[in-house]
Amino acid sequence: MKKYLIIGLVLVILLGSFLVAKLLGDGEDLVKFKPLEMEEVPDKIVEMLPQYVMEERALTCKYRDDVYVIVTRGEKKSLGFFVDIEKIVKEKISDDKFDLVVYAKYIDPNPNEVLPQEYDYPTIIVKTNLKEMPEQIHLDIEYLD
Repeated sequence: MKKYLIIGLVLVILLGSFLVAKLLGDGEDLVKFKPLEMEEVPDKIVEMLPQYVMEERALTCKYRDDVYVIVTRGEKKSLGFFVDIEKIVKEKISDDKFDLVVYAKYIDPNPNEVLPQEYDYPTIIVKTNLKEMPEQIHLDIEYLD
């Protein structure tokens, strides 16, 4: 009987700690997003892309009622460079203001691999579930081989 009481107590403590952690949160307010193919991107966004693809950056734009996040890697002199978004975190500044942190993964080609020598502009565009624009957007990059 004592054994079951100890097991029950341990389970209650574990469940309680998970519940408290969930209620307090871990400081991350994840933003839901969907990567888009170029055909799915609104024409207005496609038209403004040439202004930004030469730079390595993250930016947001609002079209109609949707907020889009774009991550560009700049100009690359060969194919084989990629960018992906791992997660987007909303950081609250005040009741009605927030920043975004975009966690991106940069994938570079194998240096020993022979690739076509043509200019490329690795870019990813995602549609978020946000309805308001952030104050600022920050890019956190992880380089992968």
